[in-house]
Amino acid sequence: MNYPNRTQAAYGTDQLVDSGLQTFMRGVYNIMGIGLVVTGLVAFATANTPALFNAIYGTPLQWVVMLAPLAFIFLGFSPSRMARMSPAQARTLFYVFASVMGLSMATIFAVYTGESIARVFFVTAGTFAATSLYGYTTKKDLTRMGSFLFMGLIGIVLASLANLFFQSGMVQFVVSVLGVAIFTGLAAFETQMLKETYVAGGGAANDKLAISGALGLYLSFINLFQSLMHLMGNRE
Repeated sequence: MNYPNRTQAAYGTDQLVDSGLQTFMRGVYNIMGIGLVVTGLVAFATANTPALFNAIYGTPLQWVVMLAPLAFIFLGFSPSRMARMSPAQARTLFYVFASVMGLSMATIFAVYTGESIARVFFVTAGTFAATSLYGYTTKKDLTRMGSFLFMGLIGIVLASLANLFFQSGMVQFVVSVLGVAIFTGLAAFETQMLKETYVAGGGAANDKLAISGALGLYLSFINLFQSLMHLMGNRE
């Protein structure tokens, strides 16, 4: 068979890269999925263990638990630290982070009904799947959009931290609406960046790239879920 403007060898190489990309992305989603399960189980167990829940959220320890995920992201997963870790250590750190995130999200199970949590989770999963698939398949360059989204992300983080003290319902509503838009976009952007990084390396992916990619997608999913919970969740 003839391939216009392409040699048989080049076509075979592309096919190999494409096959490897699918395997790589499945690995990323598997790591991310396990992280989500860990987070959900820890959050549910904490919310349903009164002694543990009260020990955290009835004391100043709640501030440590609520801010710990940020410390993990900026210190535990910094590029210099990731470079020194083995893939096994990076994977373990990711699951520890997912557990800590579960502790910080335990209040969701205490505040919202189980039915609304399940409903919002499936809405989040469907939205995330659609936008991640878009990022994987689109030919449009999302780089410029990514720069805008990251600036919006910084604004959301700062506003959320400030609102921990002011407890403004209007600020929370605005942050949630913006969060849905920003984290939906980030899911598409991060998926495209992972794909392009893999292809640019000629299919030479590594385990730590999969873990860092899973972390980015995990954070987009979690934050999208939390934003939707504030907008759609039914309180107990």
